[in-house]
This record gives sequence, structure tokens and C-alpha cells, in this order.
Amino acid sequence: MLNKYPKTKITLISFLSLITLLVAAVFWIRSIIPSSAFHKDFTNTTPQDLVYLSQGVKEHRGKILAVVTSTDVMGASGKDTGYELTELARAYYVFNANGFEVDIASPKGGKPPVVLDDDDMGKFDHAFINDPVAQYKVDNSFAMANVDTDQYQAVYFVGGKGAMFDFPENRAIKSLVSEYYQSGKVIGAVCHGPAALVNVILDDGTPLLTNKTVSSFTNDEELLFIPDAKEVFPFLLQDKLIEQGANFDEGNVFLENTVQDGNLITGQNPWSVWSVAESMIVQLGYSPITRQITSEEHAINIIITYEEEGIEKAKAKITAMLANEEQSFDIILFAMHAVVSGMQWELGKTIDMFRLLSFANNN
Repeated sequence: MLNKYPKTKITLISFLSLITLLVAAVFWIRSIIPSSAFHKDFTNTTPQDLVYLSQGVKEHRGKILAVVTSTDVMGASGKDTGYELTELARAYYVFNANGFEVDIASPKGGKPPVVLDDDDMGKFDHAFINDPVAQYKVDNSFAMANVDTDQYQAVYFVGGKGAMFDFPENRAIKSLVSEYYQSGKVIGAVCHGPAALVNVILDDGTPLLTNKTVSSFTNDEELLFIPDAKEVFPFLLQDKLIEQGANFDEGNVFLENTVQDGNLITGQNPWSVWSVAESMIVQLGYSPITRQITSEEHAINIIITYEEEGIEKAKAKITAMLANEEQSFDIILFAMHAVVSGMQWELGKTIDMFRLLSFANNN
């Protein structure tokens, strides 16, 4: 019997059906999650409110340079971009708490464009916004060409889609990365920040990335929300890193994944910021001071447990965390990953995320 519906129509019907289900799921999620979970107000948080900082290392251990993008538009697309505030703020305070002063630089210098995602903003991010010292530094970032590289023990490249446009071709960035890598200084980068490793050539004429194990924002993560990313960006970062000789470590979509290869430390996405920053502290020769793990990190850890060990182990982890008054987790992230799984047509995983959300809410 002939199918009277063209394949394109069937695909469209399936897609619209999925969108309808996801929209319905969002309303269901909002009905079962307490409204307070959606409205945690950290807008007035200051650095003085962060116990983590007050209990930090008092000795001055040195300086770390954080580098952000100067690009404010994604190529010919006309879409706004910049550096991701969360990826700068959280690492900035990890470095501060562990005894390191942080300076901020960008390819052009001056005030760089910033991306604020209200849904992801936590107390560290709002503290950064309300921190006059941090704001002065970011508003008056050093131009990379003027940076005195001898002043710093490490460099940290902040993510943000703008980095895809101005990091790879910046002479000062390429020179600094080559110098730091060969002298054993620590290099950290997260999300799109590893674009700073592209086109770096060592003194022996080989690309820095040859046989290096690294991670970055993956093709799947990029294309999920920007289907035309191949046209928007000069390249897909995962593809370019592999093309230049890297062994690419691809973790699960939108879950923490930090990779270290000697003094080179890279993180896959925004969820990797804490781990990248603290791994840099370890590589610098220190034990990171104790930090209260955030509710977002706990939620991501539960989802990673689900990915690696299954739903029952994830439920057990939820039960253990609920029994510990000092631990909390952000159940909204279960909903987010349900939607992401749905967009990838992984319907079994979508259902499991909703099952975990319901389990967490009912216990």
C-alpha cells in the first residue's frame, strides 16, 4: 500500500507533535515545582555575602589572566554575542578564594560585550555584577597586545560564542598560549574558550594541539540550538580541534566534562567552569579550599549518574542528598535535560528525566 503522506510531511507532523508534548511538559513541570524554585533572588548579592571568599586564602600566591572575547556580533548572522558572564564570574572567585589576583584582558581591550542568561545566574554571578573591583577590571580590560605575560602564572580563556571569531587569529593570544605551554605555565579554557588553542604553533613548528587530549563545546551542543552553525561560525570548534591534531574528549551533552593533558585544562561547557578553575589551582601546586557545592552541580552529578549507571542509581543519589540537609539540587535542570533529550529525539531519556523530576519532587 502506498504511503499517501510525503516523508517531509511525516517529519513535520512528528516534530510538531514533539513540540506540543514538550510545551505541555513545561506547564506540567511548573505545576509540580514550587514557585520559589523559579524565583530565587540573588540580585543583591555582594562578594561580602560569599562565605567561600571570606574563608579563602589570605596570602597572595600570584596572578591569573582571564581572557574574554571582544566580538559582539556572530558574523553575518547579526545575532548578538559576547563573553558568558557565568563562565568568568565563577572562575574569577575560585581564583580569588585560592589566593590569586585576577586581571582581565580581551583582544581589543576596553569594555567587552557580555552575555547574561537570567535562567543560569546564581549568587556568584550576581556578586560579580555587584563587585566594584571586578566590574572596573572587566570594563577596562587590557588589550591582549599590551599584556605583560611575565606577570601571570596561568591564563584562563572564558567561553562565549564571540571567542570563535577573534581568539583563533589574534597574534597576542597565539603567542601567549605558545609561550605558556612550552614554559609549563597553566592554560585553562572552557566552552568556546578553547578556540584560543586553534592555530597555535610551537617553536618546533608543530601545532600545539597535535596529540593533545582536549574538550570544548561539542558539535551536538552547538547544532542543537543553532542549526545553521556551520554557516554562522567560521568553523565548528570540535571539528577544528580534531583537524589540528587533537584527541577530542566528547562528554554527554550539557553535562560537566573537564579534561587535563599536562598543563592544558579544558572544559566542555558552562557546567565545567568550577572543575576547570579548581583543576587549574591543583596544577598550580595547591589544594583548592573547600567550597560548598552548588545545587546546580549536585543536579548535574545526578544526571551524570543516570547516564553512567542508570535511573535507579540516580534515584538512590537523590534519596541520599535529600537526607543530607547541607545538600540541595536544582530539579529544574532535570526538566531542562528532558527538553534537550526530546530535541535530540531521545524520548526514553526524556521520560526518565521527568521520572527523576517527579521522584525528587515527591520525596
